Amino acid sequence: MILISACLLGLCCKYNGGDNKNIKVLEFIKKYPAIPVCPEQLGGLPTPRKPAEIKAENSKDVLDGNGKVINIEGQDVTDCFVKGAYETLKLAKIYDVKIAILKSKSPSCGCGFIYDGTFSGKLKEGNGITAELLIQNGIKVYSEDDLDKIY
Repeated sequence: MILISACLLGLCCKYNGGDNKNIKVLEFIKKYPAIPVCPEQLGGLPTPRKPAEIKAENSKDVLDGNGKVINIEGQDVTDCFVKGAYETLKLAKIYDVKIAILKSKSPSCGCGFIYDGTFSGKLKEGNGITAELLIQNGIKVYSEDDLDKIY
């Protein structure tokens, strides 16, 4: 069983109400059973919602209570992001998930690189809140660009 960002499957849960449908991901899940998740929705955020970025050195700081996730209007949405990460982890544990394919650059799902917290479009090394929590719990996390590294 694989956990997958729902937006990659064409579900309209992206912050702007759209999706990030990815044909390669759709082809990939024909071979492996998948559970679609949107951690931001699981955390209680609506769709559409204001874009948000991590205002901390890294997502581990946010999970440890030493950083925040702020939307573009300056509102603190940290609690929703952390709740969504833990709800996603619950699903992963229920289904004994070992692998997740998550949307790159997202403040929830990003793996390897995320936006730097300035809303300028600049990237920095790091993971989103959910990606970091899953990694901390032994789940291998890949982005949609890393499908060739799985199995």
